[in-house]
Amino acid sequence: MTSIFTKIINGEIPSYKVAENDKFYAFLDIAPLQKGHTLVVPKKEEDYFFDIQDEDLQEYICFAKKIAKAIKLAFPCEKVGMAVIGLEVRHAHIHLVPMHKEGDLNFANEKLSLSQAEFENIAKSIADKYNSEN
Repeated sequence: MTSIFTKIINGEIPSYKVAENDKFYAFLDIAPLQKGHTLVVPKKEEDYFFDIQDEDLQEYICFAKKIAKAIKLAFPCEKVGMAVIGLEVRHAHIHLVPMHKEGDLNFANEKLSLSQAEFENIAKSIADKYNSEN
């Protein structure tokens, strides 16, 4: 069965795209913990993060690193945290979340409610930083 992330990658479901290449796609989480909360997914469906082939995993982390740097430039923070959970959607994905304190990466926290315009501006801000650095 095709995952919701594959449908997003294929354009069947709209997303706030930040960046993509031939193997990976980055887009805003629609229930963000912080402004700039981004998901990074492989285009090839793989349920479990640690089942990804070593060479692909290396490229995946390097792509996510570039996105994290762009997030930090667009939304100055102490650090950009990374979480890999993978239970809610059976398609490997990395959460990148701007953090000012450790608790900012707590998924039990209340999610932000943002307008379409806010999401669009956030995605553009990160994409612009990503594009200017790569």
